[in-house]
Amino acid sequence: MTQKVLLVDDDAPVREALGQTLELADLTPMLAGSFIVAKDVINRSFDGVVVTDIRMPGRDGFHLLEYARGQDPELPVILLTGEGDIPMAVKGMSAGAFDFLEKPCAPQQFLDVVQRALVVRRGVLAARKHSIAAEAGDAASRMLFGVSDLSEQLRNRVRTVAKAQGEVLITGEPGTGAPKVAEVIHLLSARGAHGFVKRPAAGMTPEGLTEALEAAHEGSLFLEEVTNLPDVTQFALLEHLEAGTGARILAASYRTMREAAGAGFMADLRLRLEAMRVRVPSLRERTDDIPVLFRHYLAIACEQAALPVPEVSADQMTRLMAQPWDGNARALMNAAMRFAMGMPAVEDAETLSLSERMARVERSLIIEALQAHDGHATETAKVLQLPRKTFYDKLARHGIRAEDYRRSSL
Repeated sequence: MTQKVLLVDDDAPVREALGQTLELADLTPMLAGSFIVAKDVINRSFDGVVVTDIRMPGRDGFHLLEYARGQDPELPVILLTGEGDIPMAVKGMSAGAFDFLEKPCAPQQFLDVVQRALVVRRGVLAARKHSIAAEAGDAASRMLFGVSDLSEQLRNRVRTVAKAQGEVLITGEPGTGAPKVAEVIHLLSARGAHGFVKRPAAGMTPEGLTEALEAAHEGSLFLEEVTNLPDVTQFALLEHLEAGTGARILAASYRTMREAAGAGFMADLRLRLEAMRVRVPSLRERTDDIPVLFRHYLAIACEQAALPVPEVSADQMTRLMAQPWDGNARALMNAAMRFAMGMPAVEDAETLSLSERMARVERSLIIEALQAHDGHATETAKVLQLPRKTFYDKLARHGIRAEDYRRSSL
């Protein structure tokens, strides 16, 4: 993990004090007293961030900032200013500095800015690593973007179910990319050389199902929101599955099978579809993936509109990573399109009320607790010290389904 902080200051006592603050926070300080010493560390692959004093003999902090941006425009550089140097710091921000701090600064304030810069740096380096790996990898590596542990688990899960022959149920929130996951399962399977057909389940007739199966032939048929399949078509699909011939069925649902059963979905069909499940995690669960995905969508948007790809500043990326992204990848894609056209990617935090911000925090904490307790609502409520009814009221208010956070298995 990226933990290095290159600290450049000609004042030895200040340098040593800040270095000790970093060490106490389990970070790795690299101390330098001048530009000459520091420049040998700075390169495109440097897995850390830079903190530099502005006023230094010889080549100052501005020169170091310019040099760092020349080596890697996405390397965060934090400026340290003395009393009365605020105008100079503002000038540094316009030149591409990540942030500035006025000396002397409180240790926690210093660490907050450094940690924020490290999060951005990790995202940049992970995106580059993923891009290189994707070029040489399989369909899962090329098409399912993300550098988080959850994304790697998703790719491994997809590879596992692709090797099997049975039906697959893909679950997750709207916008998480179930069609893309289904396509990757198809491509990695023994049926990958045959057709991949996508159809919405809502309103599909038995004749429409037959047509779709014939189009897929020995390939795969993906049914979007399978719980909306009409009753008569459910019977036709079950007959196809029991025959065991023809296209493989890959289905997606944004509702749980329990909810579908309550709405009258056939029990036998539900059991067949649930034989193998793949859950696609939301963006809120894997914020480390946001830089990778945003840059990917931004590149696509700019290519389609014949526009140059704009630079994404560290501050802009930090704001993107702080969003809840209720629409998941689809919402992030829309944000990238806006950014490509020169519009803000996200709303200003100041436009949100205090209650809205608190609601976002509460939702994130509940999801984190559910993940830690394998989606068991009763255990999670106890850990959060909430009465059972209160906990379920909060789940309903935030649109959270506890069962979505249970780890599935073959």
